[in-house]
Amino acid sequence: MIAVIGVAIGVKVLAPGSSAFSAVRAIEMVPGSRTMATLEAERTQLVAMTTAARTLTVVAKPKLAKPAEVAAANPGTTASTGSSGGSGIIYVTSTPPDPGSAQSIAYNMLASFGFSPTTFFGCLKDMWDRESGWRYDAENPSGAYGIPQALPGSKMASAGADWQTNPATQIKWGLGYIKAIYGDPCKAWAFWQVNHYY
Repeated sequence: MIAVIGVAIGVKVLAPGSSAFSAVRAIEMVPGSRTMATLEAERTQLVAMTTAARTLTVVAKPKLAKPAEVAAANPGTTASTGSSGGSGIIYVTSTPPDPGSAQSIAYNMLASFGFSPTTFFGCLKDMWDRESGWRYDAENPSGAYGIPQALPGSKMASAGADWQTNPATQIKWGLGYIKAIYGDPCKAWAFWQVNHYY
């Protein structure tokens, strides 16, 4: 009987919104706790990404083609090529890349993530051109690594043990990251254009 009363009092005292509940949450935030370590790691990553973004030198403002110009240069495409599709996201058109290249691997892998290569490859290409130049060994002073510039690079181990040298493993990880965080490569590219990282 006393145990039941003790549990009932404990549930009431530690209920969300109570001062004891707030105290429990505050204890989780003390230095050395897992929550604090996670927050500190995220803060460190944001600082590194911001520092890396500030090292970017913009030589000129990119000139965007008008949808009519894109359609005229690519006969046989639909009128929506290069348009925003009504969502505010600009879809960048691009021709298929050279076979055997990292770009070709990405182009062929897009569909397995639910992305149309003809719709989304242009955005991915433009973003990874700037991030790494499609080099599997590209390294940034912040510690970002590989084609998708994963920070830290070891995150890509979740896609394969050969993450340091295999473009396909890096691309697989990068496309999974883009899908999970942004939804698609053009939304990631839109974010990149504003922040100079994604």
